[in-house]
Amino acid sequence: MELELRERLRRYYTTYYRDTLGIPGWPTLVDLREREESQERAHLDRLRQVVAPSALAGRVLNVGCGTGGFNAVAAEAGIRIVGVDADPEAIGICAAKRRRAGGAFVHAEAERLPFGDGSFDLVHCFSVIEHVASVEATVAEMARVTRRGGVIYVHTPNAWSWWEGHYKVFWTPFLPAPLARTYLRLRGRPTAYLATLRRLTVSRLRRAFARVGVTDITFHDDTPARESVGPLRVMTGAYYRLTGASPFIELVARRP
Repeated sequence: MELELRERLRRYYTTYYRDTLGIPGWPTLVDLREREESQERAHLDRLRQVVAPSALAGRVLNVGCGTGGFNAVAAEAGIRIVGVDADPEAIGICAAKRRRAGGAFVHAEAERLPFGDGSFDLVHCFSVIEHVASVEATVAEMARVTRRGGVIYVHTPNAWSWWEGHYKVFWTPFLPAPLARTYLRLRGRPTAYLATLRRLTVSRLRRAFARVGVTDITFHDDTPARESVGPLRVMTGAYYRLTGASPFIELVARRP
Protein backbone atom coordinates (compact mmCIF):
# COMPACT_ATOMS: atom_id res chain seq x y z
CA MET A 1 0.00 0.00 0.00
CA GLU A 2 2.80 2.46 0.87
CA LEU A 3 4.53 1.73 -2.44
CA GLU A 4 1.27 2.24 -4.36
CA LEU A 5 0.66 5.54 -2.54
CA ARG A 6 4.15 6.81 -3.34
CA GLU A 7 3.72 5.91 -7.00
CA ARG A 8 0.37 7.73 -7.16
CA LEU A 9 1.90 10.81 -5.54
CA ARG A 10 4.83 10.78 -7.95
CA ARG A 11 2.57 10.43 -11.01
CA TYR A 12 0.30 13.20 -9.78
CA TYR A 13 3.07 15.71 -9.10
CA THR A 14 5.12 14.74 -12.15
CA THR A 15 2.14 15.67 -14.28
CA TYR A 16 1.79 18.95 -12.38
CA TYR A 17 5.41 20.13 -12.20
CA ARG A 18 6.78 18.68 -15.45
CA ASP A 19 3.84 18.69 -17.85
CA THR A 20 1.54 21.46 -16.59
CA LEU A 21 4.15 23.98 -15.40
CA GLY A 22 7.28 22.87 -17.26
CA ILE A 23 9.56 23.54 -14.26
CA PRO A 24 13.15 22.53 -15.09
CA GLY A 25 13.85 21.19 -11.61
CA TRP A 26 10.64 19.16 -11.40
CA PRO A 27 12.23 15.91 -10.08
CA THR A 28 13.36 17.68 -6.90
CA LEU A 29 9.88 19.10 -6.36
CA VAL A 30 8.30 15.68 -6.87
CA ASP A 31 10.69 14.19 -4.30
CA LEU A 32 9.66 16.89 -1.81
CA ARG A 33 5.99 16.18 -2.41
CA GLU A 34 6.55 12.52 -1.66
CA ARG A 35 7.48 13.69 1.84
CA GLU A 36 4.99 16.56 1.99
CA GLU A 37 3.95 15.87 5.57
CA SER A 38 7.41 16.92 6.81
CA GLN A 39 6.92 20.34 5.20
CA GLU A 40 3.35 20.72 6.42
CA ARG A 41 4.42 20.54 10.08
CA ALA A 42 5.92 24.02 9.74
CA HIS A 43 2.65 25.15 8.18
CA LEU A 44 0.69 23.82 11.17
CA ASP A 45 3.09 25.59 13.53
CA ARG A 46 2.44 28.84 11.67
CA LEU A 47 -1.32 28.35 11.92
CA ARG A 48 -1.00 27.90 15.67
CA GLN A 49 0.76 31.27 15.84
CA VAL A 50 -2.02 33.24 14.15
CA VAL A 51 -5.27 31.60 15.31
CA ALA A 52 -6.59 31.04 18.81
CA PRO A 53 -6.12 27.55 20.29
CA SER A 54 -9.90 27.23 20.62
CA ALA A 55 -10.27 27.29 16.83
CA LEU A 56 -7.97 24.30 16.39
CA ALA A 57 -9.67 22.52 19.27
CA GLY A 58 -12.94 22.47 17.33
CA ARG A 59 -13.86 21.13 13.89
CA VAL A 60 -11.59 22.26 11.06
CA LEU A 61 -12.28 22.34 7.33
CA ASN A 62 -9.37 22.44 4.88
CA VAL A 63 -10.65 23.95 1.62
CA GLY A 64 -8.46 22.74 -1.23
CA CYS A 65 -6.73 19.96 0.67
CA GLY A 66 -4.83 18.69 -2.37
CA THR A 67 -3.22 15.33 -1.70
CA GLY A 68 -3.84 15.57 2.04
CA GLY A 69 -0.42 16.36 3.49
CA PHE A 70 -1.67 19.08 5.84
CA ASN A 71 -4.67 17.00 6.87
CA ALA A 72 -2.43 14.06 7.77
CA VAL A 73 -0.24 16.26 9.99
CA ALA A 74 -3.27 17.91 11.62
CA ALA A 75 -4.95 14.56 12.29
CA GLU A 76 -1.70 13.26 13.78
CA ALA A 77 -1.80 16.24 16.16
CA GLY A 78 -5.31 15.30 17.28
CA ILE A 79 -7.16 17.94 15.24
CA ARG A 80 -10.60 16.98 13.95
CA ILE A 81 -10.13 17.95 10.32
CA VAL A 82 -12.09 17.43 7.10
CA GLY A 83 -10.53 18.00 3.67
CA VAL A 84 -12.35 19.06 0.52
CA ASP A 85 -10.94 19.30 -2.99
CA ALA A 86 -12.31 19.60 -6.53
CA ASP A 87 -9.69 17.26 -8.03
CA PRO A 88 -10.90 13.63 -7.97
CA GLU A 89 -7.38 12.20 -8.27
CA ALA A 90 -6.19 14.28 -5.32
CA ILE A 91 -9.14 13.02 -3.26
CA GLY A 92 -8.29 9.47 -4.32
CA ILE A 93 -4.78 9.92 -2.94
CA CYS A 94 -6.27 11.39 0.24
CA ALA A 95 -8.43 8.28 0.63
CA ALA A 96 -5.30 6.13 0.48
CA LYS A 97 -3.62 8.31 3.11
CA ARG A 98 -6.73 8.14 5.29
CA ARG A 99 -6.12 4.45 5.93
CA ARG A 100 -2.81 5.43 7.53
CA ALA A 101 -3.44 8.83 9.08
CA GLY A 102 -7.21 9.07 9.53
CA GLY A 103 -9.38 12.09 8.78
CA ALA A 104 -12.22 12.62 6.32
CA PHE A 105 -12.15 13.84 2.74
CA VAL A 106 -14.88 15.04 0.38
CA HIS A 107 -14.82 15.67 -3.37
CA ALA A 108 -16.45 19.07 -3.93
CA GLU A 109 -15.85 22.56 -5.27
CA ALA A 110 -15.08 25.46 -2.96
CA GLU A 111 -18.02 27.43 -4.36
CA ARG A 112 -20.45 24.68 -3.31
CA LEU A 113 -19.35 23.21 0.00
CA PRO A 114 -21.52 20.21 0.98
CA PHE A 115 -21.81 21.13 4.68
CA GLY A 116 -24.44 22.77 6.81
CA ASP A 117 -24.32 26.34 8.07
CA GLY A 118 -21.93 26.87 10.97
CA SER A 119 -20.43 23.37 10.79
CA PHE A 120 -16.82 24.34 11.52
CA ASP A 121 -14.84 26.33 14.09
CA LEU A 122 -12.01 27.01 11.65
CA VAL A 123 -11.99 27.08 7.85
CA HIS A 124 -8.50 26.87 6.38
CA CYS A 125 -7.64 27.81 2.78
CA PHE A 126 -3.95 27.78 1.84
CA SER A 127 -2.79 28.62 -1.70
CA VAL A 128 -6.16 27.68 -3.16
CA ILE A 129 -8.40 30.73 -3.46
CA GLU A 130 -6.31 32.04 -6.37
CA HIS A 131 -7.49 29.01 -8.39
CA VAL A 132 -11.25 29.02 -7.82
CA ALA A 133 -13.77 29.99 -10.48
CA SER A 134 -15.34 32.60 -8.18
CA VAL A 135 -13.44 34.22 -5.33
CA GLU A 136 -16.59 35.88 -4.00
CA ALA A 137 -18.64 32.66 -4.01
CA THR A 138 -15.82 30.79 -2.29
CA VAL A 139 -15.53 33.41 0.45
CA ALA A 140 -19.30 33.34 0.92
CA GLU A 141 -19.29 29.55 1.26
CA MET A 142 -16.38 29.57 3.71
CA ALA A 143 -18.21 32.15 5.84
CA ARG A 144 -21.46 30.18 5.66
CA VAL A 145 -19.97 26.94 7.01
CA THR A 146 -18.04 28.74 9.77
CA ARG A 147 -19.84 29.00 13.11
CA ARG A 148 -20.53 32.41 14.63
CA GLY A 149 -17.35 33.48 16.38
CA GLY A 150 -15.33 31.01 14.33
CA VAL A 151 -12.40 31.96 12.13
CA ILE A 152 -11.37 31.72 8.49
CA TYR A 153 -7.69 31.51 7.55
CA VAL A 154 -6.61 32.40 4.01
CA HIS A 155 -3.11 32.42 2.52
CA THR A 156 -2.57 33.37 -1.12
CA PRO A 157 0.04 35.08 -3.32
CA ASN A 158 -0.28 38.86 -3.51
CA ALA A 159 -0.87 40.44 -6.92
CA TRP A 160 1.77 43.03 -5.96
CA SER A 161 4.46 40.35 -5.66
CA TRP A 162 7.38 40.03 -8.07
CA TRP A 163 7.24 36.23 -7.88
CA GLU A 164 4.88 33.71 -9.45
CA GLY A 165 4.98 30.82 -7.02
CA HIS A 166 3.32 28.19 -9.18
CA TYR A 167 5.62 28.56 -12.19
CA LYS A 168 8.41 29.62 -9.79
CA VAL A 169 9.60 32.55 -11.88
CA PHE A 170 10.07 36.29 -11.43
CA TRP A 171 6.90 38.12 -12.38
CA THR A 172 5.81 41.68 -13.01
CA PRO A 173 2.84 42.72 -10.83
CA PHE A 174 -0.40 42.98 -12.84
CA LEU A 175 1.24 41.64 -15.98
CA PRO A 176 -1.47 41.52 -18.71
CA ALA A 177 -2.42 37.99 -19.78
CA PRO A 178 -1.12 38.30 -23.39
CA LEU A 179 2.27 39.50 -22.15
CA ALA A 180 2.28 36.83 -19.45
CA ARG A 181 1.77 34.11 -22.05
CA THR A 182 4.54 35.56 -24.22
CA TYR A 183 6.89 35.75 -21.25
CA LEU A 184 6.26 32.10 -20.35
CA ARG A 185 6.70 30.96 -23.95
CA LEU A 186 10.05 32.75 -24.10
CA ARG A 187 11.05 30.76 -21.04
CA GLY A 188 9.89 27.53 -22.68
CA ARG A 189 6.93 27.09 -20.35
CA PRO A 190 3.38 25.89 -21.03
CA THR A 191 0.80 28.67 -20.69
CA ALA A 192 -2.58 26.94 -20.24
CA TYR A 193 -2.29 26.95 -16.44
CA LEU A 194 -2.43 30.76 -16.42
CA ALA A 195 -6.17 30.54 -17.01
CA THR A 196 -6.57 28.96 -13.55
CA LEU A 197 -4.70 31.73 -11.71
CA ARG A 198 -6.15 34.88 -10.17
CA ARG A 199 -3.60 37.27 -8.71
CA LEU A 200 -5.49 38.75 -5.74
CA THR A 201 -5.17 41.93 -3.71
CA VAL A 202 -5.96 42.79 -0.11
CA SER A 203 -8.73 45.15 -1.23
CA ARG A 204 -10.48 42.49 -3.31
CA LEU A 205 -10.47 40.02 -0.43
CA ARG A 206 -11.71 42.70 1.98
CA ARG A 207 -14.62 43.41 -0.36
CA ALA A 208 -15.42 39.72 -0.76
CA PHE A 209 -15.60 39.24 3.00
CA ALA A 210 -17.52 42.49 3.54
CA ARG A 211 -20.21 41.28 1.11
CA VAL A 212 -21.06 38.51 3.58
CA GLY A 213 -20.78 40.70 6.66
CA VAL A 214 -17.27 39.69 7.75
CA THR A 215 -15.22 42.80 8.55
CA ASP A 216 -13.11 41.67 11.54
CA ILE A 217 -9.98 40.73 9.58
CA THR A 218 -6.36 40.64 10.71
CA PHE A 219 -3.64 40.65 8.04
CA HIS A 220 -0.17 39.24 8.70
CA ASP A 221 2.67 40.47 6.51
CA ASP A 222 5.78 38.83 7.94
CA THR A 223 6.17 36.00 5.40
CA PRO A 224 9.52 36.49 3.59
CA ALA A 225 9.55 36.99 -0.17
CA ARG A 226 10.49 33.89 -2.18
CA GLU A 227 12.69 35.99 -4.46
CA SER A 228 14.64 37.33 -1.47
CA VAL A 229 17.40 34.80 -2.22
CA GLY A 230 17.52 35.32 -6.00
CA PRO A 231 19.69 37.52 -8.23
CA LEU A 232 17.26 40.46 -8.00
CA ARG A 233 16.91 40.33 -4.21
CA VAL A 234 18.26 43.87 -3.69
CA MET A 235 15.74 45.40 -6.12
CA THR A 236 12.76 43.41 -4.85
CA GLY A 237 13.74 43.94 -1.22
CA ALA A 238 13.74 47.70 -1.78
CA TYR A 239 10.39 47.44 -3.57
CA TYR A 240 8.71 45.71 -0.63
CA ARG A 241 10.22 48.11 1.90
CA LEU A 242 9.27 51.26 -0.02
CA THR A 243 5.76 50.20 -1.04
CA GLY A 244 4.79 48.34 2.11
CA ALA A 245 3.52 45.50 -0.07
CA SER A 246 3.82 41.92 1.09
CA PRO A 247 4.59 39.01 -1.26
CA PHE A 248 1.71 37.04 0.22
CA ILE A 249 -1.69 37.80 1.68
CA GLU A 250 -2.24 35.99 4.96
CA LEU A 251 -5.42 36.80 6.83
CA VAL A 252 -7.52 35.61 9.75
CA ALA A 253 -11.18 36.64 9.58
CA ARG A 254 -13.65 36.24 12.43
CA ARG A 255 -17.27 35.52 11.59
CA PRO A 256 -19.72 37.73 13.53
